[in-house]
Amino acid sequence: MLKKLSNSKYSEDWLPVKSIQNGMILLEGDYYVTGIKIEPKNIFILDYQTQNNIIFNLRNFYNIIDHEFWLIVADRPVDINLYLSQLQLQYNDATNQASRKIISEDIAKAELFSNTQVNAVDTEYFILFRNKKTEVLQKRVHTMISTLAGVGLISRQVSDEDLKFLLQNFLNGGVKNEYGTVMSNV
Repeated sequence: MLKKLSNSKYSEDWLPVKSIQNGMILLEGDYYVTGIKIEPKNIFILDYQTQNNIIFNLRNFYNIIDHEFWLIVADRPVDINLYLSQLQLQYNDATNQASRKIISEDIAKAELFSNTQVNAVDTEYFILFRNKKTEVLQKRVHTMISTLAGVGLISRQVSDEDLKFLLQNFLNGGVKNEYGTVMSNV
């Protein structure tokens, strides 16, 4: 096995990943990795006291975690054309002028992104952890989701697609590769 790794030119061969299923990565050594995905929330549009309460509660949340974890922030590319289509539908359905004005300003901002070379991204937040026992992991997931709900943040267990995205992002710097069938003339 060591000889295979030292001669390999593929980073995937260096990873101890056996499989990804049921929202968990199975590693060599029979460890499972899972976690939660936290939906972003712009607390800076809230009043000062609410901001402080959320920050205080998040500090308490992190301090009660009594096991190893990884906090991961990853950028996922966004299809701005899909977003523009959704905004256009909202604009068409809007009944009052104030709503139409706000939506048209959002459309103008989105068109700036589509007309430049700047890639639009969604920032996603994950907390991952590992253990050999899936029941321990599930308990941790449920505890974190409920504790974060008390803070006012929405979270859920990571999916297989989330985990694949994180590995892809880590291995390829966020560049997604689409591979087709490889043909050879042997």
